[in-house]
Amino acid sequence: MVEPWQDTTLPAHTRAADLLARMTTQEKTAQLSSVWIGADTDGADVAPGQHTYASRSAALDALLPYGLGQLTRPFGTVPVEPTGGAARLADVQRIIRAGNRFALPALAHEECLTGFTAWQATVFPTPLAWGATFDPELITEMAEAIGTSMRAVGIHQGLAPVLDVVRDARWGRTEEAIGEDPYLVATLGTAYVRGLEAAGIVATLKHFAGYSASRAARNHAPASLGPRELADVILPPFEMAIRDGGARSVMPAYNDIDGLPAHAHTALLTQLLREQWEFTGTVVSDYYGVSLLEEAHQIADGEGAAARLALAAGVDVELPAARCFSPADPLPEDLLDRAALRVLIQKCELGLLDPDWEPVTGDVPVDLDPPHMRELARRVAEESVVLLANDAGALPLSDGLRIAVVGPLADEQAAMLGCYTFPRHVGVHHPDLATGVEVLTLAEALRAEFPGAAFVDDPADADVALAVVGDRSGLFGRGSSGEGCDAEDLQLPYGQAEVLDETMACGTPTVLVVLSGRPYALGRWAARAAAVVQAFFPGQEGGPAVAGVLSGRVEPSGRLPISVPRSPGGQPAPYLAPPLARHGFPSTVDPTPLYPFGHGLSYTAFSWGQPHCDAPEFTTDGEASIRLTVRNTGDRPGTEVVQLYLHDPVGTVARPEVRLVGYARVPLDAGASAEVRATFPADLAAYTGADGRRVVEPGALELRVAASSAHVHHTVPLTLTGPVREVGHARRMRCEVRVK
Repeated sequence: MVEPWQDTTLPAHTRAADLLARMTTQEKTAQLSSVWIGADTDGADVAPGQHTYASRSAALDALLPYGLGQLTRPFGTVPVEPTGGAARLADVQRIIRAGNRFALPALAHEECLTGFTAWQATVFPTPLAWGATFDPELITEMAEAIGTSMRAVGIHQGLAPVLDVVRDARWGRTEEAIGEDPYLVATLGTAYVRGLEAAGIVATLKHFAGYSASRAARNHAPASLGPRELADVILPPFEMAIRDGGARSVMPAYNDIDGLPAHAHTALLTQLLREQWEFTGTVVSDYYGVSLLEEAHQIADGEGAAARLALAAGVDVELPAARCFSPADPLPEDLLDRAALRVLIQKCELGLLDPDWEPVTGDVPVDLDPPHMRELARRVAEESVVLLANDAGALPLSDGLRIAVVGPLADEQAAMLGCYTFPRHVGVHHPDLATGVEVLTLAEALRAEFPGAAFVDDPADADVALAVVGDRSGLFGRGSSGEGCDAEDLQLPYGQAEVLDETMACGTPTVLVVLSGRPYALGRWAARAAAVVQAFFPGQEGGPAVAGVLSGRVEPSGRLPISVPRSPGGQPAPYLAPPLARHGFPSTVDPTPLYPFGHGLSYTAFSWGQPHCDAPEFTTDGEASIRLTVRNTGDRPGTEVVQLYLHDPVGTVARPEVRLVGYARVPLDAGASAEVRATFPADLAAYTGADGRRVVEPGALELRVAASSAHVHHTVPLTLTGPVREVGHARRMRCEVRVK
């Protein structure tokens, strides 16, 4: 007889509720628990305190009689051959099912920030590089391919994307974020969520919320956030990814906001997330986030107290291992039922409650780096490379030159790979292990790109010098960029400033190539450089992508998702800052960036026609339509990125000078033109006022049609009429931009 919870014709909520009613307290608690098999394996931690916590967490054998909620990183903890790994995961799932009376499998999760974090899986560019593409469609395609590869080996949930809006680039996890603008982060993050969810993988939004706004950009530090910054800068990407992207999981942040840790923040996890945004998925703790309520935040007296605080606030699952959510320590029944129901609904949606469910067997060979994945990685890498300066016309380079390639990162794979790639996250702990995928260094890629060039060691003997600088990614101090690798300032690390000074002193035209996880201060060399190129950890295809831009085989089309500072100690005020934060009396510090948000050059030229607005005066619940023509006036193809910025001359609180509200990539052949049409809803003018309400106010606005936040081609005056209008979760959050 098929029980109601096994009946696939019934709604997921009905099935899950029926199963919940049959469970004991211990069985319910087990569904909120996880096991990290292999966490106590010899070697360095891939997460802080991994070995310490592993010895204090419930083992699989102890939980088997009750079932298990999640399996942690079966591919991303130690090197696992994909086909054999799928077979071993299937064996573990069979053991789990056989151990509990309902034959329920566990939900398996993995990291997937730069592709599936597994050995031999395609390594994609880091999220800061996604931001540089300004290409949501490509990011969706990438994410769906990543999700499909994860499903092929039995994974159900991906711990990505990171939707933290960067507030200070000294933060080590800047490379994991998409950029410094909430609209760019929201639209590209939502695009990633759509792709991952389309592949059947549960997308997990992190880190909710305020993680990137920590004091002095220190990892885990408190976030000094006012309610308006939280509402208007930090939260919109999460809101869009849930509402428009369909994300089914959220991960709280490690930080506290005004003294209240996110893992115990009822207003954030329940009142906002559940009640206002109507989120129905699961909230999974960041690794050891529940334990840290006791050990770091010191707001709980013991593991049980930490569990009750987190559960009451809205955390449903403890990751990566069961320590506080323990069947041996009873939790309040009503809160336990609430969380367990959410977990069971999600398992039902994934098919894990179906009577005919079977694990992926691993019988069919698995290729996690097939040609179409490498092609996608190449496209993302190529679109993400930003040409910052080319004043001397040094680029593109012709073949046959004498080229000197200098700098400590010119011949290092680490300069291509972010901290959440398998080689830098796990592989570094296994020095005898092959990388698993082909990753050319820039020096290797240059030799392939310029077969007729003579590569020389001494810049003084060369026609052009390529000075390659930037970061080595790592975790917890094992690199200059990455989780736990925060910086005191934005000076180039590893003594690379001296390398640049010496190279430029010889008089040879020098092209500065930055391969990094964050922007660095380049004002000391920008005026002397023949050209400047920026790539943010562009992945396994990054070497050929950067080399292709240098040769002109690839047309540069990336745009900065984050400002590049002029000096290392005077970080640029985020371009979202109000006028008072900008340069001027009475401060002697000039925070003006060297290269602003949205900046990027091409090898061709474009003309922008005068925009036309059909009805520049509209009501606070209306919209305006704008159109203009962009033409490629050069002699080679190229892509312009049209950016729309909103300027509000007068507000009831201090407002950003400009903020991004729309964009579109416009690829054009030489001499070709295209019409760009944008629909701007009044809702995008909304902001949080002095009384805490998000409102659209009548009055004058300016829509700036621009090539960057500082390079405005045209200004379109707009006027909103009618009453002040309060908007909420149902507001329009996008400016629809179309290219014809």
